[in-house]
Amino acid sequence: MKKKKIIITGGAGFIGSHIAERYTQKNVEIIILDNLSTGRLDNIKKFKDKVTFIKCDLSKNGEWKQYFREAHCVYHLASLADIVPSIEKPIDYYSSNVTSTINVLEACRKYKSKKIVYAASSSCYGIPENYPTNEKDKISPMYPYALTKYLSEEILFHWNKIYKIPSVSLRLFNVYGVRSRTNSTYGAVMGVFFAQKLADKPLTIVGSGNQKRDFVFIDDVVNAFVLASRKKINGEIFNIGSGKPKTINYLANLISSKDKIHLPKRPGEPDCTWADITKAKKILGWKPKVKLEDGVKKLIDNISYWKNAPIWNKQSIRKATKKWFEHLK
Repeated sequence: MKKKKIIITGGAGFIGSHIAERYTQKNVEIIILDNLSTGRLDNIKKFKDKVTFIKCDLSKNGEWKQYFREAHCVYHLASLADIVPSIEKPIDYYSSNVTSTINVLEACRKYKSKKIVYAASSSCYGIPENYPTNEKDKISPMYPYALTKYLSEEILFHWNKIYKIPSVSLRLFNVYGVRSRTNSTYGAVMGVFFAQKLADKPLTIVGSGNQKRDFVFIDDVVNAFVLASRKKINGEIFNIGSGKPKTINYLANLISSKDKIHLPKRPGEPDCTWADITKAKKILGWKPKVKLEDGVKKLIDNISYWKNAPIWNKQSIRKATKKWFEHLK
């Protein structure tokens, strides 16, 4: 019997590589498409013999489209992330996040892919008016990154309506885990903290640290993607978070007992991200299982992963924060 085909765009990235690894335990054909702009081959190194890796630029037409022929499911995660870089290079973000999504949808349409599950972003809510925030709350993208992720979601459902491509969108909150990106001082707080912990440096906290974030562990996120592909649901949006936000101070104390350094708060950032996951629980049959305390312990147990991460000190964080302020003047 012919194997089912799974395509993962951005499959060498943080979340994509974990989805790929999950499927190596199944009898399926796994195709990874990635341009390696943020993804890394090291992320798929231990199971590379079980996947087909194609380096390609999804924002351009190419032979990569042929791999979509009769794909059972397309997980679309390829995109550029981060806020300040998106302000500096909005066209690059539009090309990577929006144009690529259109090309992926056209490949799905041409080659009759069975379903697409899109990795959307909770950043589309901007500074939310309601907590917890549900899928029907106001959309207010604050930066080009958030806008391009939301535009891609809108395009996804337009293609779903016009061309009948079965589609599901998962709005991800603060995903963390092994392999998460460590190359940005504008986000990826776990990467910043763990790089500093490994270097035996004090953790740098932007703002008071009382701001809350909805951290959700990578294993739980992968479960959500798999369920979204298996369930007979179409045209739906789901928040994927823990539903239990924690303060940055609390996170910092879980990671390190050393003194902390506080830097000025960055304007334009929400004081809280808090996912209402009622819909995901009811329709997807999904709920997070890993508590933040247990997830952080898993990262500490795998701390050697962070050994090559850039070491951010107070000066580097200050510089990044200053740049943030400059863009908001």
